[in-house]
Amino acid sequence: MALSIAVIMFFGLISNYFFTKLKLPGLLGMLLVGVIIGPYCLNLLDESILSVSADLRKIALIIILLRAGLGINRSQLKKVGITAFKLSFIPAVFEGLMIAFATIYLFGFDFLQGGMLGFILAAVSPAVVVP
Repeated sequence: MALSIAVIMFFGLISNYFFTKLKLPGLLGMLLVGVIIGPYCLNLLDESILSVSADLRKIALIIILLRAGLGINRSQLKKVGITAFKLSFIPAVFEGLMIAFATIYLFGFDFLQGGMLGFILAAVSPAVVVP
């Protein structure tokens, strides 16, 4: 399991470095590495790491949301005022609803499933876009 974590970290950091040099998001490189070394491509990971992958995904989501939240400064938010509220609330609502309607149309989800997927993606997307 330790070797699998080391492989994930090593290749993830290398891909992050190269993708940022190419002026692309480093997260994109990390995602590609995860797909390539995962069980559906090269299968370089141990079975024990795959059994705890659900917990690791939750931890990764928490880290992404914390990075986005800790980058916000309260004094700067007070200077900007209501514009900050509008820029945080309105795009998230529209993004969530658009993804919900797209999944209904494209994948045949019902509105509840599409809404959950849309607003989960809308909550995480600022953490990917902002850095």
